[in-house]
Amino acid sequence: MVLPYKIATLLYCFNERDEVLLLERAQEPNRGLWSPCGGKLHTETGESPYACACREAREEIALEIKPADLHLTGLIAEQGYQGQAHWLMFLFEVKPRLKALPAAHREGSFRFFSRAALASLNLPQTDREQIWPLFWRHRGGFFAASCHCLPDGRNEWTPEESNEPTRAS
Repeated sequence: MVLPYKIATLLYCFNERDEVLLLERAQEPNRGLWSPCGGKLHTETGESPYACACREAREEIALEIKPADLHLTGLIAEQGYQGQAHWLMFLFEVKPRLKALPAAHREGSFRFFSRAALASLNLPQTDREQIWPLFWRHRGGFFAASCHCLPDGRNEWTPEESNEPTRAS
């Protein structure tokens, strides 16, 4: 079966207390789950991942940013996600810190969470399994991975690149 291929950006935004902004999704995919905001590239216009991330920041959280305000932390390819599509996702950390909680909109409502609080949230399976651990380990660096989402609900992950940031001792 041929599935559509979708390209998206995810925005990892933080406040001054280093809490991450998550959206409780009101729409599919992942309705009812907590995930970073973001959205699909306008591929028909040739939109770049950086332009998409800036547009999504403006549309979803009313934040005006430019490509220099983004750090590309990760690249994830999900094959056969929920048996409905293949996804190529660009994970960007937004460098400017948010000073307030963005207003709710048609995509859902926002809250800030500490890193520890993520363990008790209703997250998408692939986020919980690999994406969040990879993000935290590579924050300030870069990683790439692929995930083959199997019909039985299991996921087979393949690391493709890992450049962890140097940590000061």
